[in-house]
Amino acid sequence: MALGGCSDFVKKAEFDSAITELRNNDQRQQQEIDAIKQEMQQRFAKYDAAIAEMQGRIRVDTIALFDTDKADLRDQDKAMLDDYAKVLKEHHTSALVTVEGFTDPSGSAAHNYRLGMRRAQAVRNYLVQTGGLPDSQVRAVSYGQAKNRQVVAGAYGDKGLPNRRVALVVDFNGGAEGAPATPTTTDTGNSSG
Repeated sequence: MALGGCSDFVKKAEFDSAITELRNNDQRQQQEIDAIKQEMQQRFAKYDAAIAEMQGRIRVDTIALFDTDKADLRDQDKAMLDDYAKVLKEHHTSALVTVEGFTDPSGSAAHNYRLGMRRAQAVRNYLVQTGGLPDSQVRAVSYGQAKNRQVVAGAYGDKGLPNRRVALVVDFNGGAEGAPATPTTTDTGNSSG
């Protein structure tokens, strides 16, 4: 009976093995992150893209910029998106990409949220349809005119171009679940960034 109480304990060897496996997985993921960051920095140096590493993720800023109140991809941004998709398809098939859409602060928050989503969806669709990335590997989100995410605080018009952007985040933390639901807010009819 006393031995029955010990059945819930894990053997030290099994515990040590599990810890070693977790450390190896962490090390492998960090190597994947380092590899993609290095390759993207080399390929995107010509595009003046900012690439930063965050906990288990890589963020590529200024991947696509947009005209005021537009969600159409510019031709000059398509080449970078082509390179981006090529890197992921060739070397990082397990990565999950989040396309983040932003606007400048002109117009209403609701309109800008939807505009940010249309921009994110335009880039997402381009990466899937033209870049050949799997649909389940790329999702889109909108931050609209979020003040804490503006590149040039409060800027709009010509000076606000850096705010009217899409950023890409590469995540290695598990499987792709598909794109989140599209926003359900209603348009107020205001023009926006």
